[in-house]
Amino acid sequence: MVLIIDPQVSGLAGNMFIGAFIDIGADKDKIIDVMKTYSEDFGDVKIDIKKQPKNGIMSTYAEIIAEDNNKARHYKDIIEKLDMITEEKYPDDETIAKTIALTKKIFKTIADAECKAHGMSIDEIHFHEVGNTDAICDVIGASYAYHLLGLDKEKVYSLPIATGYGTVNTQHGLLPVPAPAVINILGDVPTQGGVAKTELTTPTGAAIAVNIVDEFITTYPQLGYKKVGYGAGRKDLEILNALRLIHAESITPKDTITTLETNVDTLPGEVLGSLYDVLLNEGASDVSITPTFMKKNRPGYIIKVICRNHNAAHLCDVLIKHTGTLGVRMIPTMHRAAVVRKNVIQQVEVEGIKEDVRFKIGYSDDMVVKCSPEYDDIKKLADKTDIPIKDLIEIVKIQYLENNKGE
Repeated sequence: MVLIIDPQVSGLAGNMFIGAFIDIGADKDKIIDVMKTYSEDFGDVKIDIKKQPKNGIMSTYAEIIAEDNNKARHYKDIIEKLDMITEEKYPDDETIAKTIALTKKIFKTIADAECKAHGMSIDEIHFHEVGNTDAICDVIGASYAYHLLGLDKEKVYSLPIATGYGTVNTQHGLLPVPAPAVINILGDVPTQGGVAKTELTTPTGAAIAVNIVDEFITTYPQLGYKKVGYGAGRKDLEILNALRLIHAESITPKDTITTLETNVDTLPGEVLGSLYDVLLNEGASDVSITPTFMKKNRPGYIIKVICRNHNAAHLCDVLIKHTGTLGVRMIPTMHRAAVVRKNVIQQVEVEGIKEDVRFKIGYSDDMVVKCSPEYDDIKKLADKTDIPIKDLIEIVKIQYLENNKGE
């Protein structure tokens, strides 16, 4: 399955993502519950999600009204409060953990854009409109809906983004549309003004898009079965002010990624070890570090990063900043999407001890070709049973395959 984001007419906003995700099947009640849980520590908020027509097209409108309009919050304070609420309310919820990880990336994107626009450091920057409780709900709700639908495991495309034109009134005064933060966020993304003289794409909507889109395209790819959803915007305009999402079977057999490589021979092991988390948190899909020999037989390492195309330039900067390397090779790569992957949780029983284990499952032609239990879960089971990890891996794999013969 693939997801197509179509903001060519409507542009993008956080609540439009929420409405459109619900329109294609995300659980409305669960999303409202999570948004309310997180909003309690930020301010009072009213959430009303309902069906309504936009230019004759039935859409889902997520109306989020907060009472703390124009309250400025520092980026660091928002992140700390998100972590505190997650630890207190959802300590073991994997979907919430992924939701908040994406939420923090989205706010980091906004913070970087605001820093660039105002010439300030991230410790100095504070949010006005995007620091309000309704904006925080927008980001959390959209991120949670995205993960509820399992879209983090699928290919996400976006068509060019309509930004609107004219002016917008902000806490910094009257600014041109698109606003400076939006231009900074969408710097490498195909955009167009559109036909509406108003702000169509908000910083929140733009930041959500760049953090979930794998590839920006100019026309629709070949698609099979389609499920279409519309997320209504607040304004009533002469255009269809509703974000369209299309969830479909892709019959396009190829996918593109970018591989980044650099060689280093001066970094201590502690720095190399920390690179994994840094690069993954900044948007890398996978990271590997391979020992090698370099000039004059000096021992060194090849750092390889696999990432989405639109993250490549940013991750180059991250590599240079954290390693001091003088250059990074960027290698566009084409590969066939022959294996469908999904993550599942299944309870296993070993020596009378029951434990939930996460599995990474790979399918080809509807047959399981890979079954890999999560190491951390196996380690936990090994501590309880005293069975060696290598033996436990085989035991739980056999149990999974036996219990899922018909899938």
